[in-house]
Amino acid sequence: MSRGRRYLTTIITALYMIALAAGIGSWLRAQHFMDRTVTVGFVYVGDESTPYTENFIKAENALKSKLGDSVQIYVKNNVPEGQEEEAFRELADADCDIIFSISYGYQDVAKEIAAQYPDIEFCQATGNNANTDPVYENYHTFMGEIYQGRYLSGYAVGMKLKEWINDGIIQPEEAVIGYVAAYPYAEVISGYTAFLLGVREVVPEATMRVRYANTWSSYYAEKNVAKELIDEGCVVISQHSDTTGPAVACEEASTYRRIIHAGYNQSMLSVAPTTSLISCRINWEPYVVSATTAVLKDKDIESYVQGNVNGNDIGCGFAQGWVQMLELNELLAADGTQTQLDTLKQQFISGDREVFKGNYTGINPDDPSDTIDLSTGYRENADSSAPTFHYVLQDIITIEQ
Repeated sequence: MSRGRRYLTTIITALYMIALAAGIGSWLRAQHFMDRTVTVGFVYVGDESTPYTENFIKAENALKSKLGDSVQIYVKNNVPEGQEEEAFRELADADCDIIFSISYGYQDVAKEIAAQYPDIEFCQATGNNANTDPVYENYHTFMGEIYQGRYLSGYAVGMKLKEWINDGIIQPEEAVIGYVAAYPYAEVISGYTAFLLGVREVVPEATMRVRYANTWSSYYAEKNVAKELIDEGCVVISQHSDTTGPAVACEEASTYRRIIHAGYNQSMLSVAPTTSLISCRINWEPYVVSATTAVLKDKDIESYVQGNVNGNDIGCGFAQGWVQMLELNELLAADGTQTQLDTLKQQFISGDREVFKGNYTGINPDDPSDTIDLSTGYRENADSSAPTFHYVLQDIITIEQ
């Protein structure tokens, strides 16, 4: 054999051995991750009876289904805000690798505990403090860009109101929306503003009355607030609260007047079959499953999860399935509603749809001297997964309970 052929054979053999070693290495790494178990903790503010928590339980079940024996899960249910520290410590002492904290009110304690357990990943839903000093590598925040779902819900409502106006059932000035709001937080204000602007895309004359229930999950308080709004002449009720109370109030009122409802966190069709038009929700599964998989594969969470990353914070809307529209009541919806919603959803995915823009002035309810002119627009979730739009449009009527 010539020297050149022997040299070529040696190179081919060396390359083969390198490839074989790389293949064995990949196989061994795969075996390592297949054999590894990640211990996951969840701290829930409620249980399966509360829709907000139930949506996280759906993500927990998806985690079990997709990762199977690779995950071991511990859950703390019904942990009131202010009593979360014990739950965090118990999960940390149980050698959890990653802990999901679901209530905004937990975030300060969650961050403090994260500093004390640097080997555990702490993931705070709806939080806004991951990128504020001090920043910890193992503390993360996440949330779906729910304003997109609110806007689509409002647009569907607007199409129904337009149908009523065209049919002479109501006059344009009677297109009054009532909104059952939990608290005057940015998350809530952003949501009802997006909803109203969705309605006004179809019915510019629509107006809104907001009543704060000062609770997230009181069925009777939310139902009574909805009743008050209906008695004040509202023909639409929507909500940023967690129970079916407002939907039931609409269904009961439908025996003597026209009323429709747009919900949140869950479909309301089972309790309001003739008045529930549509609902939207945040789907927590993409983050929970991907963040856990990142830990399983020893990857950085923000580099592994698909979404809009800002430091240790990540969120997304329709693009990665983080926000979902729930079943449209086709028996109630105006013709063409589903087709239009599909078009709008694609516009959000492509980045071609703006929401917080128009001939509006907003006022900070905590500081009336702080105003915003929306003629140039405001990009919600530009720098954080948690909503930041906290200005009440001048013509929205807000009522404290």
